[in-house]
Amino acid sequence: MTAENVLVALPGALTSERSRRRPNRPMDEAKFDAFYRSTAAGLWSYLHRMTGDAAAADDLLQKTFFRFLRANPTFESDEHMRRYVYRAATNLALDHFREAKRNRDRAAAAPPAEPADDRRDLRHDIKRIFAELNPRERALLWLAHVEESDHEEIGEALGVKAKSVRVLLFRARKRLAGMLTRRGFGPEALR
Repeated sequence: MTAENVLVALPGALTSERSRRRPNRPMDEAKFDAFYRSTAAGLWSYLHRMTGDAAAADDLLQKTFFRFLRANPTFESDEHMRRYVYRAATNLALDHFREAKRNRDRAAAAPPAEPADDRRDLRHDIKRIFAELNPRERALLWLAHVEESDHEEIGEALGVKAKSVRVLLFRARKRLAGMLTRRGFGPEALR
């Protein structure tokens, strides 16, 4: 998906009635394109790990950038824009899980776990175990270890205080380690 696809999917998003009334000017196409290209791949990976579904990640990515353009917020820097987009993506992913729960469509929320005896592909097994974590734990671990975000950034993305992130991250790591150990993936198996 490219920035042009997002812009085409959003007729009038840059010149909506709401943005004409606001004193700030809409983001121009070149700036949005540059921001999209620098952010979309990492954001899609984040959404894919949270949902476990590539199609859902595609949909949520498009909805995230649609919300970003529709809101037309003003930012001090590109880092603030990035945090805003991750926060919007997190909220949309959590909404996705709530909807899946209401519909009892567990297959969309997390793929079924494979038997623990199947060790053909350690990477695939760990991916399945990661999918068993709740969405907040997946988001915490992904932002901390893949995106290398600090506690303040993670707190802003998830809507919690930065001081709470340390405790939540500790618990998520502990739960993941317990799940890995129960399935026979102790430290010696992961090396």
